[in-house]
Amino acid sequence: MRHLTPLEARVLGVLVEKQTTVPDTYPLSLNALVGGCNQKTARNPVIEATEAEVLTAVDGLKALSLVFEGSGSRVVKFEHNMARVLHVPGQSVALLATLMLRGPQTAAELRLNCERLYRFADISSVEGFLEELATKGEPRVIKLQRAPGEREARWAHLLCGEVAQPAGWAAARPGDESVSAGELSALKAEQTRMAQELATLKALVLRMATELGIQTGDKTDAL
Repeated sequence: MRHLTPLEARVLGVLVEKQTTVPDTYPLSLNALVGGCNQKTARNPVIEATEAEVLTAVDGLKALSLVFEGSGSRVVKFEHNMARVLHVPGQSVALLATLMLRGPQTAAELRLNCERLYRFADISSVEGFLEELATKGEPRVIKLQRAPGEREARWAHLLCGEVAQPAGWAAARPGDESVSAGELSALKAEQTRMAQELATLKALVLRMATELGIQTGDKTDAL
């Protein structure tokens, strides 16, 4: 499957969200879909897509079988087919939709923001489904390296392709341990302390050697 455009991802996420949050109005009309895409809350980034742009995105998703037109209504309505096309369970669909709507998030944030779509028992269950999405078959999500000053790493979806990260950051594979800014500072401080202790030890050896009349030469340098 090709990579989605950002608007296609937004449309797909909206359809997944509204299926659960407003089941009485699902499938969605084009007007409702545009409103969901341009929603000011629970969206990152906030956008202003036109009906024509949303309809173009819908057509692209229909070509991938991710969206199809619902039947039994005088107004054309749309629904998603995400679980079947991507071969993932409902829990994973909820996680992907939340990532598409809100951008990269930690496992704890995902658990909270997914609550209306699927209620995960704990953070470890969220991480389990994320790691499965990252490692089973074609990767659908990626664990980003922990940002300076942050305690937890964030996850991002890969349905739109590789995720752009700030220069110097690298993607962290599931299970990898990243070093925080605080940990790096602690390592540097320890290195400085050890260098100072070595300098003190060398000075002590030189003084003792001088008092004893011992030629130090290369032996002192080796220290």
